[in-house]
Amino acid sequence: MYTIIYMKADYEPWWKFEGWEAFIQTNETFETEEQFESALQTKLQHFRLTYDNEETKEGGFWAFWSEDESVFCEACDDDVQIYHGIIALKSEK
Repeated sequence: MYTIIYMKADYEPWWKFEGWEAFIQTNETFETEEQFESALQTKLQHFRLTYDNEETKEGGFWAFWSEDESVFCEACDDDVQIYHGIIALKSEK
């Protein structure tokens, strides 16, 4: 089984802070590696065209952002960056 998760939060997807699941926007599963790889490349290409910045960690995590996309954080009394995260998971059956 293969999964692509898209999350939108004020931190990069590799942190997976407690409650990170609440920030999941989409969760797609695929039966074959070919379907998974095709969908992943399509999604990454779309995000690369949409956002100015990209960072990758551990091969299965991507963060995309644009400097002008932020929200006010009342707890920190400042603006925080919004990140669009992709998590690619491959699980053994």
